Amino acid sequence: MLSERDSQRTFLGIAAVLFAASAAVTIVWSRSMSAMGGMPMPGGWTMSMAWMRMPGQTWPGAAATFLGMWIVMMVAMMLPSLVSPLRRYREAVLMSVSRSGDDEARGLGRLTALVGLGYFFVWTLFGVAAYPLGLALAAIEMRQPAMARAVPMAVGVVVLTAGVLQFTAWKACQLACCREMPGRGRALPPDANTAWRHGVRLGLLCSRCCAGLMAILLVIGVMDVFAMAVVAAAITAERVAPAGERVARTIGAVIVVAGLLLIARAALAG
Repeated sequence: MLSERDSQRTFLGIAAVLFAASAAVTIVWSRSMSAMGGMPMPGGWTMSMAWMRMPGQTWPGAAATFLGMWIVMMVAMMLPSLVSPLRRYREAVLMSVSRSGDDEARGLGRLTALVGLGYFFVWTLFGVAAYPLGLALAAIEMRQPAMARAVPMAVGVVVLTAGVLQFTAWKACQLACCREMPGRGRALPPDANTAWRHGVRLGLLCSRCCAGLMAILLVIGVMDVFAMAVVAAAITAERVAPAGERVARTIGAVIVVAGLLLIARAALAG
């Protein structure tokens, strides 16, 4: 029992250190991007430097930089909400083993890390997909002033749609599965293959559950510290709060109001 308690403390300590380190790196990176400014665009908005190549930088180098920023940002944003699923995974593994002691604790730590790697592997793939899409949209907006002028209105529509999504049965179903995975009372075998598949499955489920919130981050500013903090807080709250579905709907109401305000401002500016 003592070994299990010590293992739990070690797990929480490592999670806290990873979160602090990733959050610090994300803040420093974001401030350095902000210091470089952005590109003023027709329509009264500024394009983020995240979608631009630095002087002397190759496109593969720019892509690698973006992906590095994305991974660190995902760790900082998602780790607080990932701690609970990882704890449930550890409990499920402990249910399936009968041995105890230091060997068990060390083995459980490796399996937990593998689950985390599988989870963030999914989010890395989303970053790989987001970068070329962001580059393509940025190129179109720079070449087509009419498209650039429509961006503020499009941002409002995306935010409004994300808010409405929070009220759907689909969102409630995804959130319920995300909050309970793996099911309480269910044992999981302590092997690497199961751990990796569990992490990937958890990442896919989580990405579907918070697709709307992540869409807001992408359109508001992928390296905006305030936007990241707000989205991360919303994701964590709806996953760990006692009444998750109610919290999700409250968040949705706030987002709907924000989307309507953005649309109204874009219409008045237009």
